[in-house]
Amino acid sequence: MDTKSEMTDFQNMADLDGEEETPEREAATKRSTWISVAVNVGLTIAQVVAGLVSGSQGLIADGIHSLSDLVADFVVLLAIHHSKKAPDDDHHYGHQRYENAASLVLGSLLLVVGGGMIWSAAHKLQAPESIPTVHLLALWVALGALLVKEGLFRYMLAVAERVRSSMLVANAWHARSDAASSLVVSIGIGGNLLGFPLLDPIAALIVGFMVARMGWSFTWDALHDLTDRAATEEQVSAIAAEILATPGVLGLHELKTRKTGDMILADVHLEIDGDLTVREGHDIAHRARINVMARHPVLYLMTHVDPAPSESTAELPAAIL
Repeated sequence: MDTKSEMTDFQNMADLDGEEETPEREAATKRSTWISVAVNVGLTIAQVVAGLVSGSQGLIADGIHSLSDLVADFVVLLAIHHSKKAPDDDHHYGHQRYENAASLVLGSLLLVVGGGMIWSAAHKLQAPESIPTVHLLALWVALGALLVKEGLFRYMLAVAERVRSSMLVANAWHARSDAASSLVVSIGIGGNLLGFPLLDPIAALIVGFMVARMGWSFTWDALHDLTDRAATEEQVSAIAAEILATPGVLGLHELKTRKTGDMILADVHLEIDGDLTVREGHDIAHRARINVMARHPVLYLMTHVDPAPSESTAELPAAIL
């Protein structure tokens, strides 16, 4: 196939995506992330100040957890800035994998936060007498933070599903982990006020494991995507069906896919009538590539044309072929 022609096709499709889909996706992602930044700034200040006033170490720790969400938000914004860049001399297929890298960072951050919660809970279990009696103010602030964080999670997850961004899904679940943290703090503060100080470290230990498990899941998924994990079976079948529906394509083989961000890179061998001219074969492959890129989340489809086996050739022994 003509490499120059193929790269021109790719650039045209990239421009088309940039006009029709990317601005909406980018705007929704930025808007939801900046809302998360504003919410987490307010929560961090409120929780830390209330924790200091009420004497609640748990509320202070939850405020620090909210601060970790701010770090996650800025990681997302950085990834958005880089992933929207067009292909260049160093990145011929664009910069979509910045999203995978951001998901890896977010997953790692969840692992660290979960590990910190586990360590803190274990430390409290060893010295329950060191837990002070807190003021009722801490409980109200913790419950308010729980409601705000749960609302933020639901909003961000809805946006992530609408724009189909795995990076935003990871960030939304990071917000949910913070809501779980606030739930733990609320239970712990309530138990403290009722005279059961051990409820705080036990609940924190359970949620710490949940947060760490979630972080491991996102880290593992991002690592797979960064090491060329294939698309799902449903996506591969849909791409194959689209190619076979192209007039002139008699068959296909060696269809291979790999993820880049939330998009797919694919390679395929097309079986086309060997009696056609080179130009006719090229035009058929061109149509197949454009159809797939226009109707599926495929960033680029590399095609190779093979002559379809004729009836006389199919009858020959395999050793001769």
